[in-house]
Amino acid sequence: MPAAWWRGARARTAWWRGPRRCVPAAVRAALALPAVGAALVLPAAPPAAAAGAHPGPYAFAPGARAVAGARSTAGAALLDPGRTYRGTLPRNGRLYYRLELAAGDTAYVPVTAVPPADATVSATDGIRVSVRDAHGTSCSYASARFGAGLSPRPVTALGQREAGKSLCQGAGTYYLLVERLDAQGSHAAAPAGAWDLEIAPATEPALARTGATTAPRAWDSATPGPLTATPRDRSGGTGFAAARPLGQGVWRTRLEPGQTRFYKVPLDWGRQLYASASLGDSPGHGYVGGALNLSLYNPVRGYVDDASVGYTGTAGPAALQPLPPVEYANRYAVPTAVTSVRFAGDYYLVLHLSARTAGTFGPGPFEVTLRVRTGGQAHPGPGYAGRPVPDGVLTVTGQDRAAALTGATGEGGDLTTTLVAVGGIGGGTALLLFLGGWTVAARRAQRRVSAQKPTA
Repeated sequence: MPAAWWRGARARTAWWRGPRRCVPAAVRAALALPAVGAALVLPAAPPAAAAGAHPGPYAFAPGARAVAGARSTAGAALLDPGRTYRGTLPRNGRLYYRLELAAGDTAYVPVTAVPPADATVSATDGIRVSVRDAHGTSCSYASARFGAGLSPRPVTALGQREAGKSLCQGAGTYYLLVERLDAQGSHAAAPAGAWDLEIAPATEPALARTGATTAPRAWDSATPGPLTATPRDRSGGTGFAAARPLGQGVWRTRLEPGQTRFYKVPLDWGRQLYASASLGDSPGHGYVGGALNLSLYNPVRGYVDDASVGYTGTAGPAALQPLPPVEYANRYAVPTAVTSVRFAGDYYLVLHLSARTAGTFGPGPFEVTLRVRTGGQAHPGPGYAGRPVPDGVLTVTGQDRAAALTGATGEGGDLTTTLVAVGGIGGGTALLLFLGGWTVAARRAQRRVSAQKPTA
């Protein structure tokens, strides 16, 4: 070919070489498909949740600050609401942390303890958490234990200071006390080895207007019929901060013995949640008590309810009890499963498969089916006088609702989810329009660059 022809060919293709570096990876992958007009199928899951991936142990919140607990209130480190902290709870652990609280705010301080995967634990091992005022008066206490599964897993207990209650009122200094429990109730007999801690304090402001001060007396407590749709694959995250969004439907994942997976379901004010989990059949003979555990936590990681089921190779579902619709006034009830369903936001479903399952039924992985149903009528919230901390923790957004359907986490933008959505429109027509528009814009940019070059 003449040299002039090659120079012209290079000029004709320069528009593609220049802007190509700006093309997102998802778009380049779409262009590489053998048939662009075919239905586009891209994974809605983030890379860590893709098929064949093996998420690691507990995923602590990115940027969590290191904090050391004190043996007494003197010198206790300050915890700021809205920040997440990471520390350790040693054997015989009894650690203090400091809080500075405003008079009108209700404070929530969830503590998640993560023992080593090879730790030996009993059903009553765990942690106890309490919040105390400067005089040592206990404002609240809660405990979390490993239960019948006899399997080390992340367990979470919530300390809180509720504004408006008779104890622990006023602004000032308060203390969080975290204690390690063991089967005999004696710290000296606690299993050896330090446990990791994640602490995520939050505050809830007072209402702009005083509302009802008694819990709702009537709500639909009937268990609805089970969902029968074909299960869709959705693997969970490995911590609260990495919880995978989930909406109504039948979902399927696979767990190896000892693994724990986290999901989050957005619930508006007035909405109601039903959930159950079941293990698939497996060859083998024997029995593992508490093999599968399903737990539910509210948006500030407060315990709501849990259920567990033994396994003989077949098992019935581990089902949460019917829960009331999300209402502010639920906090005035007595049962934990009612009083904890007190605000809108992400409710966390946590699955754990006992490590002891491996000894009887093999290393797995085992198929787990999770059924989630939402009901009730959404309505506006009661109206706070200030802003919760962290911002948005007690809110459900349109993005949250969309993520529950797609499973997308929103990390790094969500172009992949957008392509998934447009891929089903007219056999890829929307994708072609998108790429065509991008091509036209690139050509125009190249022409502008060429026009600015001086002529020879």
